[in-house]
Parts: sequence; structure tokens; C-alpha cells
Amino acid sequence: MSPLSANSHVPLVCTSCHERLQGPFICGTCGKLQPTEGTDYFALFGLPRKLLIEMAGLERKFLRLSWKLHPDNFVNATEQERELSLKRSSELNDAYRTLKDPFARVEYLLAIEGERKEGEKKQQAPPELLEEVFELNESLDDLREAKAARSDVATLKEKLHAAEKSFSVKLAEVDAEMQATARDWDKALDAGEEASRKKIMARLNEHLNRRSYIRNLVVSVAKELAEA
Repeated sequence: MSPLSANSHVPLVCTSCHERLQGPFICGTCGKLQPTEGTDYFALFGLPRKLLIEMAGLERKFLRLSWKLHPDNFVNATEQERELSLKRSSELNDAYRTLKDPFARVEYLLAIEGERKEGEKKQQAPPELLEEVFELNESLDDLREAKAARSDVATLKEKLHAAEKSFSVKLAEVDAEMQATARDWDKALDAGEEASRKKIMARLNEHLNRRSYIRNLVVSVAKELAEA
């Protein structure tokens, strides 16, 4: 088995020629594809598990790695290597899509840190929003009934537009809170503060659950208004 780096599953030396690797996917010495199974998305791009990523740098790394895995570079390779290059290219695309989205990035980080189970999304209304959510659901029901009866829906639509605006503001507030907590995570990671990291991940989980709930409300209202 190849030696691995301390913080990831990326091999340090080529599995074929055993020369030291300069990056994931392909050996710069012999050109052989490398195993990436178990390698997290951050490690594929040579990044620490931080949440604030410089997007221009991420894109440059993505484009460089995409070219290395391009089919044109494997025209004379074996069928197995060509298939492997396609598989590695797909892995790279998945990693890039995840890391470039700030919310998918948070959810992925929590998953690989063992703090968020796949598909975990709490849909209970936040306690302080219960009354507003109850009123919103009543208004949505009233709008559906009015549409079915072909009644005037102008007043109801105006009320729902106001609710949509209110919850959109709350969504922006959650996003700002998550950004601040992401900065806290990066600082704790640099400082090696394990206890702080656990607490920060719990906060990130709360932000994601709250954001998911509010965003679903906004989407539902927008859909009803579009169909009214």
C-alpha cells in the first residue's frame, strides 16, 4: 500500500514508479493515474478543510486538473486507463461543484467530519418563527381555495408577497450567520482547537437546518404566486 499524507488519503508516492507525487490523479513522472478512493474533495484540490475558499484559485486548479484528465491525453492508453480517466474526471467535477457552492461545501465538510448524516434535514419550524409560519400556511391555503373558486386573489397575493419578502430577509440573515461561523471554523482549524471545532460544527448544522426550512418556505410561496 502506498504511503499516505497525514491529513488525507492522497498517496505521497506513485503506485507505479514509486516517485514522489506532486498532486492527485496523475504521476508527473510516469503519467500513470493514481487511486483516489477515500480522498476527500478538499484534498483532491490540495486544500485544507477550510470553508472560506478563494474561488479564482479553485477554478484554476479545476481547469488544470481537468486538462490532465482530458481523453486526448489517453488516446494511446489502455482501455482500462481510459475508463479510469473518465471516472477520475467525474470525481473531479463532483468535487468542484460541491466546493464552489458555499452551502454544499458546509454540508460536505460536516459529512466527512462525521457531524452530519447523509440526507439529514430537520424540517421543524424554528420556535421563533412558529407564528409566522402558521399564518403563512393559512394564507397559502386561502389562496389555493380562492383560485379553485375563481375568486379575487389580489389581496391574498399582496399578503403572500409581503411574507415572501420577510422570509427572504430571514434567509439572508441565516446566510450571513453561516458566513461568520465559517470564519470561526477556519480560525479554529488553524489553531488546532478541537473542542471549539465541535461546537462550531454544531452551529453550522443548526444554520443548515434553519436555512433549508426557510428556503423551502420561500420556494413554496414563489411557486404559488407564479401559478396564481
